[in-house]
Amino acid sequence: MRSAFPHGVERRIGRLPVFVRLVGDREYWLAQTGVGLEKAGRNAAHLLDNQSFSLVVSTGFACALNAADIGTLLVGRQVVHQGTGSDEPSEVLDVSGDERDLVLTWVASLVPPEHIGRFVSTDRVIGSAREKRRFALSTQAIGLDMESSALAAQAQRARVPFVIIRSVSDLLDEDLPLDFNLFLRPTGWLKGIGTVLAAPSCLLGLGRLRRQSLVAAEALTDFFRNYAAAMATERRKKEFSPT
Repeated sequence: MRSAFPHGVERRIGRLPVFVRLVGDREYWLAQTGVGLEKAGRNAAHLLDNQSFSLVVSTGFACALNAADIGTLLVGRQVVHQGTGSDEPSEVLDVSGDERDLVLTWVASLVPPEHIGRFVSTDRVIGSAREKRRFALSTQAIGLDMESSALAAQAQRARVPFVIIRSVSDLLDEDLPLDFNLFLRPTGWLKGIGTVLAAPSCLLGLGRLRRQSLVAAEALTDFFRNYAAAMATERRKKEFSPT
């Protein structure tokens, strides 16, 4: 994300580092909220309580819940949360506004309609194709992540428009090579390393996932570089258009 924007300054909002980039007269604040609903919600709340914004964007990687390729952009207008032990998703979060409408209008020329829709956020990494298909069926979502519903809830509380723009790093019908939830727990790292050592074939899957993540990262960088340039151009058009 940072490589998509010109060099800027680093600030701290409390203990949260934020990278501020200027393109034209528009400021972009890039904050790494952390993995999972709890960290994302806590850091987003802290940031929104201390700074005003015209748009909140949830970005990063996602699992595709429909037909897509690695690196495909998925755009979320709305998001639900569904716990892994729950049969029903939460209420739909959809925080609209002028800045989001501007983004979605521009995105519609780049992203096909089937890749614009609903996301679902879960409380853990969903690694099996069987579970992914279950979430796709129960939520009718196009993409799955672990942060967007928490970010949307804080954006709604702060009355800031919200959109999701993520790139696909794993597919609906593929299993992840390892239970990554082990690494999200403080004591899970040893067990995770032990799993890899006990099943060296995991390394092949991890190598594949790394290559897929690099493709997804490059797609995000390209998108936001073009987005920032397009928004700067749009602002100049408005400034010089006759009234």
